[in-house]
Amino acid sequence: MKKVTGTLKVIASDRYLMFGCVGIVFLLFIAFAAPLLTNVSAQSFKGESLLPPGSDGHPLGTNHLGQDVYSMLVYGTRTSLKVGLVSACISGAMGVIIGGIAGYFGGAVDRVLSEVINVFMMIPTLFLIILIVSLFGNSILHVMLIIGITSWSGNAKMMRAQALSLRERTFVMAAKAMGESNLRILFRYIIPNGIFPIISNTTAGIAHAILTEASLSFLGLGDPLSVSWGQMILDGRSYLSRGWWISTFAGIAIVLTVLIFYATGDGLNHVLNPKERGTK
Repeated sequence: MKKVTGTLKVIASDRYLMFGCVGIVFLLFIAFAAPLLTNVSAQSFKGESLLPPGSDGHPLGTNHLGQDVYSMLVYGTRTSLKVGLVSACISGAMGVIIGGIAGYFGGAVDRVLSEVINVFMMIPTLFLIILIVSLFGNSILHVMLIIGITSWSGNAKMMRAQALSLRERTFVMAAKAMGESNLRILFRYIIPNGIFPIISNTTAGIAHAILTEASLSFLGLGDPLSVSWGQMILDGRSYLSRGWWISTFAGIAIVLTVLIFYATGDGLNHVLNPKERGTK
């Protein structure tokens, strides 16, 4: 109970973190309770086309194919969260491991891995993702893997800096003197003590992954079998004069979701980084 109370106090201490956490809980509720929030399938084509918001049975109207916009928004939350969370976890794990190895071992290992990190940071990520998706397919699994594998360099750079600092600390030197292996020191002392900036950066990375998936869907490179907010914007682009609601509500959903995760990342950085405390 004390841990729960302490966690709530930490969350309440930062307005951005509070906003982000409440928003994430709301998004998770929509994703898990989607079948309860709407009784119309997002894939159903039974409605009349281009019905305006407020129509009977269609609170946000329908698109040009007769699909319910509200249901598509609700089920699109699942797609966005799945892509964002899985991609960010892949990016975070790769960045932590590669950056930790580079910073802790140093020498030739650091030089080689640092060059690899720099190469990935210089590559235009979106164009690389578009190329890979075009070559290997645009299933939702491929999209998640590709976004995660191409966005780890920022986390690696941060983890490398943390490892370079931590490897000179007294407790790491003591662990070496006691004969603990390098891998044990890396995963028991270096990574756990240096991961906090990466946690906040990875949270913001969820927003980036959601934006990237929406961009791919808008370009026609998303998974056609998944309901996506980006695909909704693409579908509604040709009907802005007669069906503005198709693209508008999906765009609002993307903006709010991205703001929620960026606010959470900023709040976590303020709470977890001692240098940031007292600056707000």
